[in-house]
Amino acid sequence: MSSSKIQQSPSDTALTDPVRYPVSASAQVRTKRGFVLVLMTLLVPGSAQLVAGDRRLGRAALRVTLCVWAALVLAIILLLANRTLLLNIITNPFASLVLIIVMVALAAGWAVLFINTLRLIRPVLLAPQARPAVVIALVLAMVAGSGSLGYAAYLLNVSRNAIGSIFSAGPAIEPVEGRYNFLMMGGDAGDDRTGRRPDSLSVLSVDAKTGQTAIISIPRNFQNAQFSADSPMRAIYPDGYNCGDECLINAINTEVTNEHADLYPGVADPGAQATLEAVSGTLGMDIQAYVLVDMDGFAKLIDAMGGIRIKAGGWVPISGETIDEANGIHGMPLGWIPAGDNTLDGFHALWYGRSREFVDDYARIARQQCVQQAMLKQLDPATLLAKFEDIANAGTKVVDSNISSSQLGSFLDLAIKAKGKEAKRLTLGPPDFDASFSTVPNFDIIHDRVDQLLASASEAQSAGAPDDTLVAPSDAAGHLQAAPAPAALAPAARPAAGGIPAQQSPAPSDFTPVTTTPDGEPITEELLNGLKRQGNEQAIRELVATNGQCAPL
Repeated sequence: MSSSKIQQSPSDTALTDPVRYPVSASAQVRTKRGFVLVLMTLLVPGSAQLVAGDRRLGRAALRVTLCVWAALVLAIILLLANRTLLLNIITNPFASLVLIIVMVALAAGWAVLFINTLRLIRPVLLAPQARPAVVIALVLAMVAGSGSLGYAAYLLNVSRNAIGSIFSAGPAIEPVEGRYNFLMMGGDAGDDRTGRRPDSLSVLSVDAKTGQTAIISIPRNFQNAQFSADSPMRAIYPDGYNCGDECLINAINTEVTNEHADLYPGVADPGAQATLEAVSGTLGMDIQAYVLVDMDGFAKLIDAMGGIRIKAGGWVPISGETIDEANGIHGMPLGWIPAGDNTLDGFHALWYGRSREFVDDYARIARQQCVQQAMLKQLDPATLLAKFEDIANAGTKVVDSNISSSQLGSFLDLAIKAKGKEAKRLTLGPPDFDASFSTVPNFDIIHDRVDQLLASASEAQSAGAPDDTLVAPSDAAGHLQAAPAPAALAPAARPAAGGIPAQQSPAPSDFTPVTTTPDGEPITEELLNGLKRQGNEQAIRELVATNGQCAPL
């Protein structure tokens, strides 16, 4: 029988398959085969083993790959249909732990597949000049695939640890009249202080459906604060926190921590809880949770974000050593934050919100509100992803919070909805009330103003009005700071109830930074320091009087 009539058996044909048996293939085919197997392992883990190696391993890996793809499709559907549920799953401590374990296992399994793919490629069969290129491609693919998945698991673990450090494991809270109300406290716990004294107090009221936010600021020197009806402190101060000049609202935390902690059995931070009850009773609203941030953590968080951008209305001093505590007189400033556009790091943003030299507390409150809005505005997804680890680690500097970690997904979803909406604002002092109001407050007027503030946000949202438009308040309405309203909606200047002026002032962004003296001379650090050396503090006050004006950029 001639050789031409001899037919190859199926097994002989299989031995000539260059994918599974590369020995008989040319050098060019072997190189191409190596790159293709690497690409298959990267894009469809298990497919390289199925066509060129252990088919049992390939089938098992492909099943896992298909399950992962199905889970990703489900996540995308949830993102589009029920984003809150997806965020709750990711932020839930148990679910996130399971997810981390699964991601680590997948990363390790993917790495095993890449190593197995290297064995299938058999670098010794490659041309010497092709070996480094194929091996480098495999290493890069392993880093892009398995390495990225492992790093994502690491970041999720960082997030999980931060959530566990910052937030409580308590029960979830329900919205009150359609809104979540949070008390934000900036604590200054220095070595010369007993306990944490919150020098910055503001309430964030967020619409549970739309994310529309209202910010209510309470001066630290507010007197005669009213405790809510269910507060244990009401039995001690039934007529309000009024024992003279020492009974300022920011002293409640320290007093309760040192003298009345027994009134709050089982409460992690009695001082913070009592402060929440005082703010709740004062404003006539139910505040469900608090967050207390120390100033060091505040600065680190802004540094982690890469700074914040603001437009400053006037120069702000970085105060030096205190000389006269009673009159707020300091030594030579350590520096100045100029009027105009600024990018502030954590240190300068901290001083921008803290400084009250040469101006009153209300200018400081306005700057603090501006810093808060700048942080919310500039913490976009790109910044969050690029600086996630630093931001999460800085977040652990939050001293205390009774927000339940089980609700973080819902609140993150609200934060996403709130982004881009102009917050409505009210301050229990200038420019919304006269300067003496915080000393002798009228609580009926406060409650009316708060009701008007929250109603205006809801009405504007339901009516489809732009977020920067104000609904005209009644005579008792608060001073709602936002972009200028259309003429048909803008209220005329008139006295509010109780004789407290409620004039319409320029919007937060509608101002020109004061950069020159009345004579046209540029305001500089040298000029201001020169006036300070001369003891002419009145001249400095006049030059920096507008430093309460601020707008996020």
